[in-house]
Amino acid sequence: MALVYRTVMQLNGFFFSLFGWFLSCLTTYLPDWKNLSLDLNEFETWTTGLWQVCITQEEGGIQCKDFDSFLALPPEFRISRILMFVSNGLGFLGVFLSGFGLDCLKIGERQQELKKRLLLLGGILFWISGITVIAPVSWVAHTIVKEYWDENIPEIIPRWDLGEALFVGWFAGICLILGGSLLNCTVCSTDVHPSSVHYTVTEMQDHCQHLETENSPENLGV
Repeated sequence: MALVYRTVMQLNGFFFSLFGWFLSCLTTYLPDWKNLSLDLNEFETWTTGLWQVCITQEEGGIQCKDFDSFLALPPEFRISRILMFVSNGLGFLGVFLSGFGLDCLKIGERQQELKKRLLLLGGILFWISGITVIAPVSWVAHTIVKEYWDENIPEIIPRWDLGEALFVGWFAGICLILGGSLLNCTVCSTDVHPSSVHYTVTEMQDHCQHLETENSPENLGV
């Protein structure tokens, strides 16, 4: 029962982390980290991401333009690009390492100590990956909220609002941290491996056969 529980927990942690890593990659390239609706033209919505700015018209047309220079970006966007790349790289490495550490994977089944270390390292990488997603997303959100309520900016100037990519990034970070926590919890659990279960069953069978031999009519003198 403990082995089945740990295997299920490992799979849940792995798929949570894998889903979080996919969402973090999606967040990196989504063009709507912040959006702007103009009062003068209600039929257009401006959205800005880490790589480009887009104009969405009510008729359904979308026009996007890439940023000309990395140095021309605001500071929070420059740092966010770097952190998101770090997060995606660490998440990929965590998926690779923790995948080989799963109990259900037969590769390296006799090297349980190595599989445990791979699983632990993968869980730690998922933690770091989740933090490096939440940090830039929260920084950009803080900047947007701060500028939105800045009394020094005239009211006639349009204000940027939180984009959908920020919420996707927060959810990605939560999934990565949750998945990494589940993986590390299974490492700290009691070690119950299929080989030990096999040996236990074999010993019980041998013991039963020994009792049957002792209680046979020939040995009892019947």
